[in-house]
Amino acid sequence: MTKALITGISGQDGSYLAEYLLDLKYEVHGILQPGTLSQGDPSLWRLREVRDQLFLHEADLLNHDSLKAVVQSAAPEECYHLAASTFVVTDPEEEASVLNINTHSTHQLLMALNREAPDCRMFFAGSSEMFGMADEAPQDEDTPFHPRSIYGVSKVIGHDLLRFYRDYHGLFACTGVLYNHESPRRGSRFVTRKITSTAAKIKLGLETELRLGNIDAERDWGFAGDYIKAMHAMVNADVPDDYVIATGQLHSVRDFLECTFGELDLNYEDFVVTDPEFFRPAEEIPLVGDSTKIQSHLGWQPETSFEATVRAMVQSDLEYVQSMLQ
Repeated sequence: MTKALITGISGQDGSYLAEYLLDLKYEVHGILQPGTLSQGDPSLWRLREVRDQLFLHEADLLNHDSLKAVVQSAAPEECYHLAASTFVVTDPEEEASVLNINTHSTHQLLMALNREAPDCRMFFAGSSEMFGMADEAPQDEDTPFHPRSIYGVSKVIGHDLLRFYRDYHGLFACTGVLYNHESPRRGSRFVTRKITSTAAKIKLGLETELRLGNIDAERDWGFAGDYIKAMHAMVNADVPDDYVIATGQLHSVRDFLECTFGELDLNYEDFVVTDPEFFRPAEEIPLVGDSTKIQSHLGWQPETSFEATVRAMVQSDLEYVQSMLQ
């Protein structure tokens, strides 16, 4: 039975990956922040269907001894590093925190694996934010990185750390440059869940408006349940390599709104209010990925359409809000 270790297991990607690996008869271990189990962290809801099948460990990702103990205990053959501070910030203190958490945790995990489980295969969750102010579209594995946020910078550093451990220490380590991917398990602070959850509340008469920034901003949106299959394919490839994981299709926030409100038989124009507070500078060249390499090398391709993903999110949020009213 193959043993896998997942950081960020209680998040969107971690929970889908845990279920997928369990279906493949893996022994799945997950790392949670200290105090998560005793305090009943609300993020554990994503694991409720499989929690009794998991081996959950509390560990400080910034503490080498803490990570070392988990790696020794789990003895993983595959490791998926999905935990990260994911939000784009501008405050200097928040920037320092994001940079420290994302880069230091990756380095600590690499050291622990290299020393305690050198044959373990590691996946690192990169981001399209690594390309940032790209000079071409679509972006592929040869596109230069040009991050425009500390989050993007931290992901580039993490990627470089993996390449160093792969080239210098011989660790099987690979980076998946993940474009935006959504699901009913998406965190509530992301704009996609803000849209679907607020729309559900509007449908049920609990809200009257949805405030957003630039609704013509475009993104390459996929389905998280598809993307975790790409992660697994990369870790089980013959040789370690880095891949762009994307749909190759652009949709605007306006498209997302039309699909969301249309699913509820509503017109988004009756409820959406443009608010300068939520504006972010738009990319002159859009972030859209070219996943030709992983499709040709590993046979992975996105299976779930944009519309199907949005519909699933809307129905999930509608059911949740309705249950809160009962």
